[in-house]
Amino acid sequence: MNSAAVASVVQVETAPQVPVAVPSTGPLDAKSRQWLEDLRGTGAAHEAAVARLHALMLRAARFEVARRRPGLPHLRGDDLGDIALEAANDALMNVLKRLDDFRGLSRFTTWAYKFALLEAAVKLRRRAWQNRELPLEPESWGLFSSTGPTPQREAEQHELLAALQRAIDDVLTPHQRKVLVALALNGVPIDVLAERLGTTRGALYKTLHDARGKLRRQLVASGFMLDTTRKGGA
Repeated sequence: MNSAAVASVVQVETAPQVPVAVPSTGPLDAKSRQWLEDLRGTGAAHEAAVARLHALMLRAARFEVARRRPGLPHLRGDDLGDIALEAANDALMNVLKRLDDFRGLSRFTTWAYKFALLEAAVKLRRRAWQNRELPLEPESWGLFSSTGPTPQREAEQHELLAALQRAIDDVLTPHQRKVLVALALNGVPIDVLAERLGTTRGALYKTLHDARGKLRRQLVASGFMLDTTRKGGA
């Protein structure tokens, strides 16, 4: 195990970037303003704008599906098409609900496009894990083992791994342990885990953050320097 391996378990997790409300830096461009007026309006102009927006969402979702397709050989063309359409539908609804979040830092279409990319990515990850049992036990400890350049270094790494395993067992709650092992060790996508556990991504990020904080404090209290993975001092 090396410094990067320990960091993958004890580092602070940051949430992925998604479109959020931010202060405006200037007036909206004419096309973006027209989009908002039409989508907030009624009648034929509204319906036409919704149809155009759905077409944009579908193009974005199909792009993301095609980009990720090489990593999903078990999915057929019909499956991928259904995923793209479902992502476009959900992205459209999200954009319509969050029109007030748009502040004109980019074109409206650029801002909206990101919703479809995110929805497609989430749905592909969920489909990839469909009918798979979530690994909630530490299956990957062996992956962290490595032969160091010297016997002393190898012994230090083995000692740190053992301390980390003990810390996970001793200082984490059962829920924190389950979340950390699934996300940090076994690579379960956070949206998949949220769906299986009946919770939210935000709640899982908070749990993961708290668990990693506990582990860092425990390792430091045990004499490990996490920046060098050396025990004791320099």
